[in-house]
Amino acid sequence: MNIITKKMNLPDGREITIQTGKLAKQSDGAVEVRIGDTVLLATAVAAKTAKPGVDFMPLTIDYREKYAAAGKFPGGFFKREARPSEYEILTMRLVDRALRPLFPEDFHADTQVMIQLLSADENMADSLACFAASAALACSDIPFETPVSEVRISRVDGEFVINPTYEQNAKADMDMVIAGTKDSIMMVEGEMSEISEAEMIDAIKTAHVVIKEQCAIMAEFMSELGKETKREYSHETHDTAVEAKIKAFAVSKCEDVARAGHADKELRGQLFGAIKEEYIATLSEEELEAEGPFISGYFKNAQKAGIRNVVLNEKKRLDGRKTDEIRPIWSEVAYLPSCHGSAVFTRGETQSLTTLTLGGKKDEQRFDGAVEEKTQNFTLHYNFPPFSTGEARPLRGTSRREVGHGNLAQRALKQVIPTDPDVNPYTIRLVSEILESNGSSSMASVCAGSLALMDGGIKITNPVSGIAMGLIMNEEGTYSVLSDILGDEDHIGDMDFKVTGTKNGITACQMDIKVKGLPYTVLAEALEQAKAGRAHILGEMMKTISAPNEEYKQHTPRIKSLIIPADKIGAIIGSGGKVIQELQAETNSEISIDENPDGETATVSVLTNDGDGMALALEKIDLIVNPPQIEVGMTYTGAVKSIKEFGCFVEVVPGQDGLIHISELAWDKTDKVEDVVSVGEMVTFKVTGFDPKKRKHKLSRKILLERPPREEKKEA
Repeated sequence: MNIITKKMNLPDGREITIQTGKLAKQSDGAVEVRIGDTVLLATAVAAKTAKPGVDFMPLTIDYREKYAAAGKFPGGFFKREARPSEYEILTMRLVDRALRPLFPEDFHADTQVMIQLLSADENMADSLACFAASAALACSDIPFETPVSEVRISRVDGEFVINPTYEQNAKADMDMVIAGTKDSIMMVEGEMSEISEAEMIDAIKTAHVVIKEQCAIMAEFMSELGKETKREYSHETHDTAVEAKIKAFAVSKCEDVARAGHADKELRGQLFGAIKEEYIATLSEEELEAEGPFISGYFKNAQKAGIRNVVLNEKKRLDGRKTDEIRPIWSEVAYLPSCHGSAVFTRGETQSLTTLTLGGKKDEQRFDGAVEEKTQNFTLHYNFPPFSTGEARPLRGTSRREVGHGNLAQRALKQVIPTDPDVNPYTIRLVSEILESNGSSSMASVCAGSLALMDGGIKITNPVSGIAMGLIMNEEGTYSVLSDILGDEDHIGDMDFKVTGTKNGITACQMDIKVKGLPYTVLAEALEQAKAGRAHILGEMMKTISAPNEEYKQHTPRIKSLIIPADKIGAIIGSGGKVIQELQAETNSEISIDENPDGETATVSVLTNDGDGMALALEKIDLIVNPPQIEVGMTYTGAVKSIKEFGCFVEVVPGQDGLIHISELAWDKTDKVEDVVSVGEMVTFKVTGFDPKKRKHKLSRKILLERPPREEKKEA
């Protein structure tokens, strides 16, 4: 075996070991990455040829966390790992977005990169997923431009930490994943507590230092394995003469369409399509047969060149806007009368209808992963139906894109959700339904979500707005930064940079860069232009609603809480949950109990839309926690809880039951308890005594009844 091992140290001294040549040797490339007791195995395989008719890069990134890595059994009936979790999908997307731009544009062979977590400890494995994936490609002959790596950077107590542990990251006010090559940053994603643009750039620069070191290690692997020269392939055929001919015919005409500044997406498509048809009309049957396979691809290139030329040379955009201009915005709240909150946010041809649902503790989302188990009381889901782009296609479940866009919007708004249960006692779910899409529907979801939260009366600390920025840059370094990009501008541009924030600072970001060697000065300019754009969008939102409503909607369930001694939890729950279940049924409420961090108290929360039920639930809970003293000689009324052959158990005071013996039910002889009382019936009885040995009270129903006269004995 030709085993090669490399090591490096993170700034805090933790060692990362990367090894190849020992495991999975039938793959094109495989590496094992270790930090502490966390072990990742990454493999890369690409087909030798491309499938007929494939004109794109069929890349699949797969990340899976094995439950055995943490010494756990998977949940579910089959007890084996099934479909990927949202966390695994989000990790796949992070790796995909870093790797995909670095494959050659003309490479179309099926390629699969798999990353598996085989052993786990306190280190966050997803921080090393891209490093492992890129290293597997570096150790293979699969065509790949240059090594790329990824690190997580968090800020804990004011200090940057590279690849933090779970415990460290839980304390961070900034959590970012940065990907890059030795020369440039490729991808950024993260959430932060209203930080400044300068702080973000500082974090990116700090992360890039470690990324460069990891890229250098991968370059060493390539050199030692002789993989600097990749496999030869031929997946596309070209005709440079036809390409030049189409370019000469179409570029200037496409510039004219771009220069005209049509705001309507469909009209622009028709005008560009007409140029293509005009070119085809100039061809003879022989020319059409010869050029046919190339026309669509070369025309797209010409269209892209024309649009980019107008933006770079004339600072004019497809829809007629200036480079820093935002499309028209309108919004409306309380759009859906039965929801706990709702909002419509429309910017240009992008529209989100977002709903707010408020629930209790039992509605929290639970995550049972291989490594982490946690609950989450704020969730944002994003749906992208085909009609939003005028398409008709089948629904195949939630896509990776929908998961990723929803996660970005959720991270953006999470920063302003109150964590104090006295301010926000609810579990919150937002659902963004995208009704129209032409550029940055995820940012529309952030804006609509912020409006829906305020409409529902959630006391967010500050409203949040979001914007998608673009970039067009030529080889000479001439560039234009574009605010609020269209879908077409995203497609032909060199950057998609989404930034969300409040008036105080940035709360989340997501950046993908196609251009190589993006200077930090350009990044800083984009961030400052995004800040101005966010402020404009926020100002438009504030015209609709400027602060959270003082009251919740009338139909929103209310939550009230009590603090109780922790040793009273069992009394409220009862044996097998019997007491709390009966309380919920009787009071039409949802009751949850959480032990407080002090270990001595617990919080009981009651959720209901029934005012009388709320009052009754709180009263009964208080009686259980602070039961009145049962006094001998006093009369009580309580429900029959259960019936036995020897008597019935009744509730004397909340949480305390007692037995009325069958002989104490009535003066006449009782053959069956059911002849006198039934379960649920309210019975009045008297406490006649107390047995100190059994520590039980003696109860009697018959003593409160009139005693029938005794029959006189007849004389013989």
